[in-house]
Amino acid sequence: MRKKSHFDRKKLLLWAAAVLLVGALTACGMKKHVNMNTASGMHIAMITDAGNITDHGFNQTTYEACRNWADINDVPFAYYMPEQDSDEARNASIDEAAAQGANIIVLPGYVFASAIVTQAEQYPDVRFVALDVSADDIREKGGAEGYPGANVYCCTYQEELSGYMAGYAAVKSGYRHLGFLGGEPVPAVMRYGYGYLQGIDDAAAALGIADSVEVEYVYGGLFYGDDIVTEVMDTWYGTMGVEVVFACGGRIYTSAAEAAARAQGKVIGVDSDQQFVIDSAYGQDMTITSAMKGLSPTINSVLTGIRDGNWDNFAGKIENLGIVTDIAEENYVQLPIRTTQWTSSFKEKDYRALVKELYTGRITVSSDVSAMPETSVHVTDHGRIQ
Repeated sequence: MRKKSHFDRKKLLLWAAAVLLVGALTACGMKKHVNMNTASGMHIAMITDAGNITDHGFNQTTYEACRNWADINDVPFAYYMPEQDSDEARNASIDEAAAQGANIIVLPGYVFASAIVTQAEQYPDVRFVALDVSADDIREKGGAEGYPGANVYCCTYQEELSGYMAGYAAVKSGYRHLGFLGGEPVPAVMRYGYGYLQGIDDAAAALGIADSVEVEYVYGGLFYGDDIVTEVMDTWYGTMGVEVVFACGGRIYTSAAEAAARAQGKVIGVDSDQQFVIDSAYGQDMTITSAMKGLSPTINSVLTGIRDGNWDNFAGKIENLGIVTDIAEENYVQLPIRTTQWTSSFKEKDYRALVKELYTGRITVSSDVSAMPETSVHVTDHGRIQ
């Protein structure tokens, strides 16, 4: 048998050291997806909230957008999963990312408001990109004057616009008895719901069928599925004849989907494209569309800005993002083109035309949540379930 050369032994030792390093990093809660060309000076990290990168929601969308941008631009990228759902665990993951050399950290969701207050000040040389984190979220976590700082960019989304598009599409597609199931009546959920009502009303007016369209509207009082909420949804679908429910608020969609499965009803997803996660669990073709926030366009815009030396365009800002172009998929609020159930009465081209109307201002949508919008269609406000 041939004796291994010194060069062979050296390669073996290097390989073993690399295996040990990867094992150590994984044990610390970090998952690597890295290209080690650091010529750009960028090193991107993403921290998940309480979920993982296969949640078909905020985490997965953020992870895939960051990873794809990093691959295309040949820069290092890693993601980190906190050990538990707590501010302390999320902050620990930020500490680990910074220790591993990350100088751009992407944070998906309002749960990172505490990190913006505490960690951003601790790491002034790290740029933090916080998605769907509002000024109110930051204030609730103790952020006073001066938050966010110059190393932070926060954004929120104009939920009323994607809610509007979902309601408009549903009526144009032939649905006449619709429902809205919100989680807690917080501003973001209310904007989705009130935009939904405005879209339903405008579509019904355009078709001349306002007298034939009705909407049931309720808040569950929580952000997860619950037997009592499911019973209400069973009544909506089974007894009252509701055809489709826009389920808006964390995992409360599970109550709507369980009831829809029993009655062969439909649902509308929220925040991200929920077609796969709902249909795979509750029934094929259940999800007619989703009212989405454009996390991928946001990430691409900010990371490209950093790469090009334009961080000043983002530093210290909290922006409210919406429709910025007549190209549907480049906007910060949208419907998913690939998975929306287009019909003969509402085709993809009709959706694209609707986006152009919103972009030019020929259609306007109110973001006011002080009172439910007045409509010509009949809306029954059921208040709050619990």
